[in-house]
Amino acid sequence: MQQLYDVDAPKKATNLSVNSDLLKKSRSLRINLSATLEQALALQVKSAAREAWLKENKRAIDELNELADKNGLFSDLYREL
Repeated sequence: MQQLYDVDAPKKATNLSVNSDLLKKSRSLRINLSATLEQALALQVKSAAREAWLKENKRAIDELNELADKNGLFSDLYREL
């Protein structure tokens, strides 16, 4: 499967704003902020890319589903009910 981003790309420092109490508690629990943000962003990128792909391919998906509804699927012969 194709990667959504280059996992080997170099790290880049950035500034962001975070709820101060949440930051304090996460630091007290020794949560790795960079790793946590990367994981959360990766999930968001994956979700947004999936939604974009579905939107871009909606017409083809609908046509294939309609074709399958009308004609059935080859695998229907082997399906156990």
